[in-house]
Amino acid sequence: MQFTAKQIAEIVGGTVEGNENITVGSFGKIEEAKSGELAFLANPKYEEYLYSSNADIIIINEAQILKQPTTATLIRVADAYSAFALLLRQYERMQSQQMIGIQEPVYIHATVKKGNDIFIGAFAYIGENVTIADGVKIYPNAYIGNNVIIGEKSIIHPGVKIYHDCIIGNRVVIHAGTIIGGDGFGFAPQINGSFKKVPQMGNVIIEDYVEIGSNTTIDRATMGSTIIKSGAKLDNLLQIAHNVEIGNNTIIAAQSGISGSTKIGNNVMIGGQVGIVGHLTIADGSKINAQSGVSKSLKNKGQIVTGSPAYDFTAALRSQALIRKLPELEKRVKALEDELKKLNSIKAE
Repeated sequence: MQFTAKQIAEIVGGTVEGNENITVGSFGKIEEAKSGELAFLANPKYEEYLYSSNADIIIINEAQILKQPTTATLIRVADAYSAFALLLRQYERMQSQQMIGIQEPVYIHATVKKGNDIFIGAFAYIGENVTIADGVKIYPNAYIGNNVIIGEKSIIHPGVKIYHDCIIGNRVVIHAGTIIGGDGFGFAPQINGSFKKVPQMGNVIIEDYVEIGSNTTIDRATMGSTIIKSGAKLDNLLQIAHNVEIGNNTIIAAQSGISGSTKIGNNVMIGGQVGIVGHLTIADGSKINAQSGVSKSLKNKGQIVTGSPAYDFTAALRSQALIRKLPELEKRVKALEDELKKLNSIKAE
């Protein structure tokens, strides 16, 4: 697909400086872009490439001051990064709209309710009483269990497994290899030291506009629902246990694990490799630093914690500053001890 600078400027609400009829068909990083590609400049440290880039069109901020002429056609916008992201989304949407139909071979149960303009890729399995709304894309080798509901324009990437009775909202994106609705880790200890499995009878509900990275697992509830609320963004390789609730617009980075029945509020930010124990409450707006271990509820909105066990981030910075001074403090204490010994020896004489 080819687009002119004028068309791109209309999409992002920008102003063209240069040839408005020049066309591009793909994207590139400003330092590596070739002729026929579009790039953007948002980070000042890459400004030198603005003047040497081979890109035919470059999106820049309105406030960007040119220090020398450029060969590229420029599109000025309020926020270059956001404008470029918008273009990528539009491009992806156009490509996705071209994929409509059902490939063969697939298994689709006779009771499945199919909306308009859907795509189902080869070797997908769609179980009984599944509802697939308008515009849904289900890529090859996906498994959709019985009674699953998938909302409008959601995208299920290759190899995703969605177990029975789970509900997926509108415009949800689930990336390859993710498993939704596997059994929660429920085992009751027995007198003889063995463990007896507790049936997991609930489901998983994923609300609208959620995106879930590759190879993440979200367990079904023991009873009730594990819930991922609207706008949440989950990275790759996460473990979300049974009966967890994740609030609106909360973001969680890779390799984090959340134990059963923990409730995470809205607009929470959780770094990579964070561990959160079960049955906690994490207040709205909390921020948890990477590799932290959270063992107690965070009850104050906007609280920032770090470390394992996690504690107040500001206090942690003060502690780190003191730790760096310990060698100097040790020398001073040693000097004071030496002076004290001298004084004591003088008194003894």
